Amino acid sequence: MELTEIADRLAIAETLALYCRGIDRCDAKQLAAAFTPDARIDYGDGAKPVAAIIPGLIAGLGAMRLTQHNISNTVMRISGNSAKAETNCVALHLIPAPEGEPELPESELVVGGRYLDTLTKHAGRWLIAERLYVMDWNRTAPATMQLAGGLFDGLQRRGARGAEDPAAAWWERD
Repeated sequence: MELTEIADRLAIAETLALYCRGIDRCDAKQLAAAFTPDARIDYGDGAKPVAAIIPGLIAGLGAMRLTQHNISNTVMRISGNSAKAETNCVALHLIPAPEGEPELPESELVVGGRYLDTLTKHAGRWLIAERLYVMDWNRTAPATMQLAGGLFDGLQRRGARGAEDPAAAWWERD
């Protein structure tokens, strides 16, 4: 493998990771930066322009208490300034109980699937031009997350959306 291909593979992996960060922080700007302006996304309900998809993603995921998208096992084929990547993803979604029903627990929705991406290199950056999502499995159960007691009493730095997330200030430090 040549150095150029190694650099391209690392750059593609970074783009895929930044997509996950944008999704989990509900950061529309960062999410859009992972795609070409004319990208098409098909999460299983038909291909739509990226600009039409992002507001709905942010609204839907923003209504959840948290999400965490974990990607792995990416297989890539690079040809010049275009590439294909198949990436496994397992995503946790913590869904609040319906409003007005405090006796119901939060739910944990875990979804396993794959992103089938076509990428193009623009001005030295790899961007997703087309995304097809394949769901392989899912599981929904009452949430079991604990925030207090034992070890959890000392773990007070918690993930949040947008500027409230501890990473936002961390990235701004010199």
